[in-house]
Amino acid sequence: MDINQDLATIALQEARLRFKAFDEETAWVLGSLLRTYAKARAAAVVIEVRLARETVFFHAMPGTAAANADWARRKRNTVELVNRSSYATGLALQKDGNSLEAKMGLPPRDYASHGGSFPIAVEGVGCIGVVTVSGLPQREDHKLVVQALAELTGVPLLEIALD
Repeated sequence: MDINQDLATIALQEARLRFKAFDEETAWVLGSLLRTYAKARAAAVVIEVRLARETVFFHAMPGTAAANADWARRKRNTVELVNRSSYATGLALQKDGNSLEAKMGLPPRDYASHGGSFPIAVEGVGCIGVVTVSGLPQREDHKLVVQALAELTGVPLLEIALD
């Protein structure tokens, strides 16, 4: 894994994975699609979709634990603060030898820069919410979210996928 290449690819993902519109119905479709993809991988994850800082979809698959929901909360808090994917945030901090706590004074109990949380953006509007998955290794959490966002936004996954 090359951090600079991953950061460039994630920046492309964040620029291209934008919806024309997004509401509670779209959140349900996104959350359900993530569940379908996780089941196909035989993975147990927690899935959360938030709009305007309100949870509109939450599902904890069998095999998850309360810790997964807590990781989702911490990753989501980071994205809601910086409007950038939690994986990109973590990679940028790693590259600089930094942490959220050292750089921004954020307590690790409430903020995490591990992959799996991604801003939900609407064209012409910007970030309106966050989608988060927790339960896989962070890179896989991120990839799962990107796969679902790519399908729903009509962006070919091969054009934006991490290596």
